[in-house]
Amino acid sequence: MRRAGPDPGRLAGGELEELVRLHLRTSSHLSTTRTLYGDPALSRQLSSLVARSSALVHGSRSRSWATLRRGLTETFPAAVWHARWPIAASAAVFALSALLVGVWLATTPAAYEAAMPSEVRESYLERDFEAYYSSEPGTTFAARVFTNNAAVGGLAFAAGVGFGVPTVLVLILNGVNVGIAAGMFHAAGDAGRFWGLILPHGLLELTAVFVAGGVGLRLGWALIAPGDRRRRDALAEEARRAVVVVIGLVAVFAVAGVVEAFVTPAPWPTWARVGTGVVVWLAVSVPVVLAGRRAATRGLTGAPGEQPLPAREAAPGHSSPRALTSR
Repeated sequence: MRRAGPDPGRLAGGELEELVRLHLRTSSHLSTTRTLYGDPALSRQLSSLVARSSALVHGSRSRSWATLRRGLTETFPAAVWHARWPIAASAAVFALSALLVGVWLATTPAAYEAAMPSEVRESYLERDFEAYYSSEPGTTFAARVFTNNAAVGGLAFAAGVGFGVPTVLVLILNGVNVGIAAGMFHAAGDAGRFWGLILPHGLLELTAVFVAGGVGLRLGWALIAPGDRRRRDALAEEARRAVVVVIGLVAVFAVAGVVEAFVTPAPWPTWARVGTGVVVWLAVSVPVVLAGRRAATRGLTGAPGEQPLPAREAAPGHSSPRALTSR
């Protein structure tokens, strides 16, 4: 690569073939290192070599739009996919908290009566809960909702540095809040109105919270079980992916805020509002899941600066023999 400089045309035919062969071999080693070993220093060194050789093997091109496109279609989805099991755990913690509180309030008359004074409860169920969604002009309300949701997501993510415990507490607290509202409406026999108001924006909004919580749990787990890495290195590696996810969630929370401001309070039939929320949720989540899974098969984990590996080298369970024998 030193002989070629920025121009591969300086190399003879045999040297070009050798460059391609070494590029594929190094890519194979990088794939094996990411899959089997927890050595961030070696991964960074091999990633740098692959990135430099890729520029020669595949050619250089303008990076501005390409970087943005790759961030949206590969890096962010890969980081989300990489954290899929902690995200599932995050969703389970939230859902279990909401379910326990909601069922308790909905099935225990004494708890329902004690939750709020009768006058406050009546106002909450008949007016206040629904009126909240139209309490401000749409753009103002969307901005406020975005700020609040981003703060909750950011807290769930950042709290992971406390070995994940504060992240779990944030998820439980928010789950309890949703469970209280659901339980009150179910106990009052007005569950349809509650779900008709919460689902249009809640599907996407809560999914984003689960993702932020999952990233926070990964940060905590990196401190609890860093493997053969130092805790500092494990935390730094996960933090780089976490930053990618948080940046992507900014856009997701913005979309959820717009839905909450303009769709949830809209004077439409319930099926239309909920249906719109479902369509928006699918339009955002399905491409991210599919792109994340596809990026993972190319050896990407969502860390900034990663280079995708050749498809035949990156496919899970198909490590190159040279990668295993050439040390």
